[in-house]
Amino acid sequence: MRELDEYIDKVKTLPPAPRVLPQLLKLLGQADIDNSKVVELITYDPSLTAMVLQVCNSAYLGVATPAADLEEAVMRLGFDKVYQIVAAGSIGRTIAPAQKGYGIGEVELWKHSVTAAVAGELMAKDNGDDQSIVFTAALLHDIGKIILAQALGQVYSKLIEDAEANQYSLLETEKRLLGVHHAEIGGRLLDRWKFPPNMVAAVCFHHQPGAAMPYEKLASYVYLGNMIAHFLGHGYGHQAFALRGRAESLNILGLSPEVLPSYMIQTVQSFQSVQALLKIRS
Repeated sequence: MRELDEYIDKVKTLPPAPRVLPQLLKLLGQADIDNSKVVELITYDPSLTAMVLQVCNSAYLGVATPAADLEEAVMRLGFDKVYQIVAAGSIGRTIAPAQKGYGIGEVELWKHSVTAAVAGELMAKDNGDDQSIVFTAALLHDIGKIILAQALGQVYSKLIEDAEANQYSLLETEKRLLGVHHAEIGGRLLDRWKFPPNMVAAVCFHHQPGAAMPYEKLASYVYLGNMIAHFLGHGYGHQAFALRGRAESLNILGLSPEVLPSYMIQTVQSFQSVQALLKIRS
């Protein structure tokens, strides 16, 4: 833990904490969600307020009479939809910029993360699990790469060379060359940002879902969402991707490999909707 903290503390520009999300996640766990509390939390951030109103009043949704304020927008959209808009919007500020240390272009990490989140959400819905929790964990799964990108600026070419020469996954190569890997860093960063333990574990072990007990189901959704995002072409930089957790994840969730093509198709359609709503360019 100390090693991870030291690594994070060395970073010159630490990404800002998405302060609203952990508090909204607490509301998700309540049986009767108080919309006034949701409105109060979002109101503190003018840009998120504007985003929710913009989406609610978008012609894309076919709204005839625009919502006059945030409270009305929350009532119309419902908490789950508002939560996802806020999650994608607030995290988007952090993960949208280019990360040169990873060979990641502008918006590429955002598109990869949202694609993984949409795929995980679709699977969770069919399995009767909490879609917003899965969406958030998958959205944040590669947040550690923003931290490592600053260090990798000096050794990225060596990392790729080492991974290809030794047939290691990128995760294993990060560990060999840096002493830490992006999933560990991401989990520790979420812990410092006061995200709940299930979210921390899912991000930390999204390449090894069986090790995330007792949160292996959530980590499995993230793993499969990540895999689907890569398969759909929403990857970036070096494409080495370890598939050794695929069978384990499917078994944990009680899914068969035959369902994956269907989820890939649904993910493409859902991602396009999110992209249109939030006006993210291709």
